[in-house]
Amino acid sequence: MTYSIVARDPATGHLGVAVASRYFAVGGTVPYLRGRVGAIATQAFVNPTYGPDGLRLLEAGAPPAALIPIFTGRDDGHPNRQFHLIDAQGRGAAYTGDKCIDWAGHLLADGVSVAGNMLEGPQVVAETLRAYQAAMDKPLAERLLIAMQAGEDAGGDKRGKQSAALVVVRDQDYPWLSIRADDDADPLAELRRLYAVAQERALHVAETMATRENPHGLTDRTHIDARIAELEAARIATGHPSASRMANKV
Repeated sequence: MTYSIVARDPATGHLGVAVASRYFAVGGTVPYLRGRVGAIATQAFVNPTYGPDGLRLLEAGAPPAALIPIFTGRDDGHPNRQFHLIDAQGRGAAYTGDKCIDWAGHLLADGVSVAGNMLEGPQVVAETLRAYQAAMDKPLAERLLIAMQAGEDAGGDKRGKQSAALVVVRDQDYPWLSIRADDDADPLAELRRLYAVAQERALHVAETMATRENPHGLTDRTHIDARIAELEAARIATGHPSASRMANKV
């Protein structure tokens, strides 16, 4: 009932997961990420323990492929499960249980994995992967959105559309970007709008946040505020409205 892409950007080491489904709030149960550790998507008949347990195993040094026998060995429901992951080194692993509803399957490539179930056909994962690999010149978040749209255009979830999510982590435990459309007629379009809103201010403010290396964060926001003002002025000058629905609210 879902398709997703899990990836590591080879240029930055950043990790991301994007997912879409004809299911409510898919972003609440599928993606699990931690900077410098890995990214996991658990779907089909979701077992949400795979996410946090998998990240702990990866952090302890387990290779991605080792998670498959660990999870399937302890879970009698594994034939109904699907999960895939990429670690901080770009190594991947994927599992599709034989009771997942057709079409179900996955594709693994260097630093990226695509998996889906209850899809219109194998072309959904194939087109998602192809579009991702064709957009390597784009920022990771944009690349993931392009890939997901290609999967949707190839048929997507055969039941239709309802929710989608995109999460990107850099080198911290918390996400650099986390956006969700939980109940929307066109959730991928809503994700693109939210990403545009985030680019107007939120992602610039994110640069000021505390990190492991700098627990104080950036307390002088002068440069960030100037950059936000510069971008807003350029947008207004070119006649482009804000992507935010709250832009004109008092």
